[in-house]
Amino acid sequence: MNETLDQNYARAGYHARQQWGRRPAVICIDFARAYFDPVSPLYGGAGCVAARDQAARLVAAARQTGTPVIWTEVRYMPGGIDGGVFFRKAPPLKVLEWGNPLGDLVEGLDRRPDEPMVTKQYPSAFFGTSLAAQLTARGIDTVLLAGLTTSGCVRASCVDAMSHGFVTLVVSDAVGDRAEGPHAANLFDMSAKYADLVTTSEAAEYLTSIQQGARP
Repeated sequence: MNETLDQNYARAGYHARQQWGRRPAVICIDFARAYFDPVSPLYGGAGCVAARDQAARLVAAARQTGTPVIWTEVRYMPGGIDGGVFFRKAPPLKVLEWGNPLGDLVEGLDRRPDEPMVTKQYPSAFFGTSLAAQLTARGIDTVLLAGLTTSGCVRASCVDAMSHGFVTLVVSDAVGDRAEGPHAANLFDMSAKYADLVTTSEAAEYLTSIQQGARP
């Protein structure tokens, strides 16, 4: 059978849209300075800059509508003794040791005191953290993901968010990577199996509809 990839996925029923919930939260994943400093081994370039700028819009919309915002960061003890195999497999993670300013939140995004920061050592925002319990305790049923990088911590967090039972939306222009190929491929795969893709503008409209009591 001669068919395109899109035709093959459509025939199988992939990329199905979900019913979004009424208690969303925004999760901003790993917007560390390390992805924005050209001397950093984790430097991500224009794709990360664009994601940061859109994430700022998303966070503003969340705050305006009273939607919870949660941040994540990656931090390691000296030598990465708490980083296990991941730290050994990915040497650039050394710049995220405690005390290195490259691990700090990038300029252009600000975390408010009432917005939790989840500290992690592995790609997923859920693995080995209290994030799922935090969301459940607050009655959250839907998560909107922004962050870095699309092929790494965003994808891992997306799969785990779905696995924990949360309707998952990936804000496609508020996630970024160091190359377009991995970025696009992972967006495609997340859309096929794990999450709905939305733009920042679409996400803001959804959050506003929730605030106004309309069905998404």
